[in-house]
Amino acid sequence: MRTAWILAGSLSLVLTMKTPAAEGLGIFSDQNEVGHVRHPGATRYDSSGGTYTITGGGANMWFTNDAFHYVWKQVSGDVSLSADIRWPNTNGMPHRKACLIIRQTLEPDSAYADAAIHGNGLTAVQYRDGSGETTREIEASLSAPARITLEKRGNYVSMSAGGAFRIQFQDPFYIGLGVCAHDDNALATAEFSNVKLTPLPALPEKTGSGPSTLEVVPIASKDRRIIYQTADHIEAPNWSRDGSYLIFNSKGHLFKLPVAGGQPEMINTDFAIRCNNDHGLSPDGTQLAISDQSHGEKSLIYTLPLTGGAPHLITSTGPSYWHGWSPDGKTLAFCGERNGEFDVYTIPADGTGAETRLTTAPGLDDGPEYSPDGKHIYFNSVRSGLMQIWRMNPDGSAQEQITSDDYNNWFAHPSPDGKWLAFLTYPKEVTGHPANQDVMLRLMPVNGGKIEILAKLFGGQGTINVPSWSPDSKRVAFVSYQPGYR
Repeated sequence: MRTAWILAGSLSLVLTMKTPAAEGLGIFSDQNEVGHVRHPGATRYDSSGGTYTITGGGANMWFTNDAFHYVWKQVSGDVSLSADIRWPNTNGMPHRKACLIIRQTLEPDSAYADAAIHGNGLTAVQYRDGSGETTREIEASLSAPARITLEKRGNYVSMSAGGAFRIQFQDPFYIGLGVCAHDDNALATAEFSNVKLTPLPALPEKTGSGPSTLEVVPIASKDRRIIYQTADHIEAPNWSRDGSYLIFNSKGHLFKLPVAGGQPEMINTDFAIRCNNDHGLSPDGTQLAISDQSHGEKSLIYTLPLTGGAPHLITSTGPSYWHGWSPDGKTLAFCGERNGEFDVYTIPADGTGAETRLTTAPGLDDGPEYSPDGKHIYFNSVRSGLMQIWRMNPDGSAQEQITSDDYNNWFAHPSPDGKWLAFLTYPKEVTGHPANQDVMLRLMPVNGGKIEILAKLFGGQGTINVPSWSPDSKRVAFVSYQPGYR
């Protein structure tokens, strides 16, 4: 078999001279079964309509191995694959899959990413980070879109229906269409029409904020779910005490959004129309703490009823950024800059008392948040070199380092059941907590132990600045952003 290389923009296409089995595959080079498939599939290409009718078997595309029928081409570089997808037969397993697929190899345990439309309409981008790893997914908020796109740019793969994640493919890799019956004793057929395989030019540098996606991730499965997407810049989701809605900030305002999906509803914050991403709820869920700079250039902390109303001033000195509310509802913890130093402070929640400084080490101390039993305040500090997670007693005594690794770790959020810490991680070379970076959400037992990755994403500032656990301690809410905006 002979091959020829053609350079098309930033995409190098590896064109395999077609064997008889590969004839009639349109823009693709070949087809085969991936993994163990009891009943072989087939592809019929209608050149007049540009339609691929693909029949595939296989038990699943999940866990550590896949089984399906694949029609593919080898490529290199950044690329986009789009298609209209239709199930002509409504029978079959609800979780049969019609997919746009990128794979590193044709082995069943290969690293891969796909945009999958299931027989029941569920739409998700799914991926396996490396050979033999477990498949993860990001479930879209919409069902069975008529057209879908899978796009690879650099080390990110995204789906037009929502969801982006970091994964590295080595050139060349495989890209194409696949069908899995989700039943090794059956076959399933899907139609792919108006199929476009497009090389993508280098992404230009962009400034400002890109589109935002509000997501939740269960700590057990680590399979992300999209709640809301918008072209606007949104930040810092809090979870309501009853678990029914989320609160986030955007363009200086706060909004409520049902977890089940829907449209955001603005919260009335009266004169406070320059709210930033440091906000949260009181333990009883009746009040909001906000950090706002409508009165001057420095952020000040206020409280107001969750139902909306006039804010009540808590800190008279700024900048002050709220981060935590004591479990008894009596005290707020915040980061304040005083005389050129950012430190952790507390202040009575009713605004009647003076602030108390808890940290005095040189360098930045930030992100204070109470443990659910009120015995500790978690915070992040750069005092040991890189930014790491620390904790202390509520009076500032017994300060101890919790994480110690080769990353910069920010904004530790203890789970309501007191078992876990979720936090944001930057590479060691990143200073501060800027927006639009390659970051990770990570999870560790509150008393120490193995640190796990919840998600790899494009984010940073605005992703998870404030308390964001669901009340049952099973999920974490966060915001990711479209890769490429700097």
